[in-house]
Amino acid sequence: MTTMDAPGPTPAPAPAQRLSIGLPRASGEASSGAAPMKNNHYQLLQLVLFWAGAILLPLGLVVIVLGWYGAANTPYQYDQLSYLVSGGLLGLGLTFAGGFLYFGAWLARIAADNRESAKRLADTLLVLADVTSRAAANSDTLDVSGLPVTAGDGTTMHRRDCALIAHRADLHPVGEDNGHLTQCRVCRP
Repeated sequence: MTTMDAPGPTPAPAPAQRLSIGLPRASGEASSGAAPMKNNHYQLLQLVLFWAGAILLPLGLVVIVLGWYGAANTPYQYDQLSYLVSGGLLGLGLTFAGGFLYFGAWLARIAADNRESAKRLADTLLVLADVTSRAAANSDTLDVSGLPVTAGDGTTMHRRDCALIAHRADLHPVGEDNGHLTQCRVCRP
């Protein structure tokens, strides 16, 4: 018997793939069969608005066409008025309502995306603050080599580690009023 003919467990068939048509997905959706939108009211609202708009908008267009067809095929004016009211105005109302609901679903999706983005940004800022506080706690010395200084009463601003002033002992930090000082061409502070 070869290895290809060996009896064994047959692999389970792959689950059927669903077509994605822009519907909201539950975050962390597992294939457990449980209700994915339980306690997620924002996604449920988005889904309801999406489907209500997706049904009402084309339904309103169909009602408008049926109203036109009825008004066009009746010879009496009083019948045409009833088709205009029931078909035209009702269809127009359904079309606008469906459009607004579909637009509301789009806005709900944008709000959910913004909420998720703000949550990620807040988490990233917390991690950054933690890393920064740990780095500050680990390094007790402050690196002052890049601070701008002047030598004596000079008019040139240098970095503290500049080779031109490294041997000098009369270094002074540059204050707020450094507009009249020129920059060193060697260290370029």
